[in-house]
Amino acid sequence: MRCPILSTRELRQAIELVPRIRLAHLPTPLEEVRRFAAALGGPRLFLKRDDCTGLLFGGNKTRHNEFLLADALRQNADVVVWGAGVQSNNCRQTAAACNKLGLECHLYLSRASHNDDIQGNLLLDHLMGAKVTIVDAPIGPGVDQILLAEAEKLRRAGRRPYVWDRCTGRPLGAASYLLCLAEIIDQLRDESLEPAAIYVASAGATGAGLALGRVVLGLRCPVRLVSPIPWPWDVRADLAEVANQTAALLRLPHRLTADDVDLTEDHIGPAYGTVTAAGREAIRLLAHSEGILLDPVYTAKGMAGLIADVRQGRFPPEAVVVFIHTGGTPAVFAYRDELLAPVGDQGTAHRAHS
Repeated sequence: MRCPILSTRELRQAIELVPRIRLAHLPTPLEEVRRFAAALGGPRLFLKRDDCTGLLFGGNKTRHNEFLLADALRQNADVVVWGAGVQSNNCRQTAAACNKLGLECHLYLSRASHNDDIQGNLLLDHLMGAKVTIVDAPIGPGVDQILLAEAEKLRRAGRRPYVWDRCTGRPLGAASYLLCLAEIIDQLRDESLEPAAIYVASAGATGAGLALGRVVLGLRCPVRLVSPIPWPWDVRADLAEVANQTAALLRLPHRLTADDVDLTEDHIGPAYGTVTAAGREAIRLLAHSEGILLDPVYTAKGMAGLIADVRQGRFPPEAVVVFIHTGGTPAVFAYRDELLAPVGDQGTAHRAHS
């Protein structure tokens, strides 16, 4: 059966089925970066400024939390149990959103990929008053198990925890990036432009939502996901499954397979959370040409993927390419030594995470 192509208005109507609480400053700007494009000698480049979503330095997780924390309120939760790495952008934005909504926030943060100096995002977690516990388990299934166990302890103590659950949380988060894609398409159409490609650093809910949105809206251009992390599973198949769960949640007939997910793992570097030479170059080029910062863990690697494709001649000069800036800039303070190391010195990055 051929699935219908929806307009952006019809897609928004479908998403209205899901509870949502407004947290972000939307729509975020779509900004052409002409000097950066000229430095690359490539196509026209636009940044979707999701670093400007407004809640504690912004980022993509504020969009996610409009749906996730609406679900928490629907369940009458009084405490949110969340976790990731010590420099998690997700946890920083979640702690702020919890304060805005009057929810207690417990964070379990892994130091497996970075030291736990109170700097960057971790400093902001403390300033938000979140109850922070540092753990040694790696992010992913290891931290997820800790979250579920700690939520159960709270439940037995008479609390009403809302806990990050990969199986139910990611489809809700993905819904928010269907809306983001609709924003991008409407903003481009207002300028009579059609995208040749859309790039983002993601191997999770953000990417799943964008991949589904591409199919639902009938876009002809690729949505290119640049993975920042080596997950221990088939990432394309996993993201297709998340997209399908989101489609079911929204009562949409569209379904994806792994072949519908355009993802590259070529820019991760030695490990999650390590700075790469290409990422440092991307940070420098955008900062020096436009006064806009990327973060070293996610957006710098995503932009490195875009830069590599441009230099390989993937796009003609007249093409329009969009990069979704998902935020994360507080992390630059925790990566001072790696970012200020002389060009070509990769030893600093490895030493900082040993």
